Amino acid sequence: MRPKVQNPVARGISERSYRHISQEVCPRNQKFSQELAEDSPFRAREFIAGKDAVTLATDILPLDQETISAAFRKSPMKRAKLRGLQRSAAVVLENRSER
Repeated sequence: MRPKVQNPVARGISERSYRHISQEVCPRNQKFSQELAEDSPFRAREFIAGKDAVTLATDILPLDQETISAAFRKSPMKRAKLRGLQRSAAVVLENRSER
């Protein structure tokens, strides 16, 4: 059961739940990107690594505060708060279902 999001910027979220496409298409990021070491603090968290937006959104919706706190301990993702992540996840799934 996905909550319906009445939000004028919902279309702008498209199929992104947290990242922005500019990170992927920026020529500077492509030119200077490098493979991260396995123990790098900048690697994607296990919770989100390798997931597409729909899978990640589906995984985020049922989370509780304890789980999100453990998954993103000392991470900037916690700034979005559980409610914000779930709202964005609902928009991703809603936009996906409209196609």
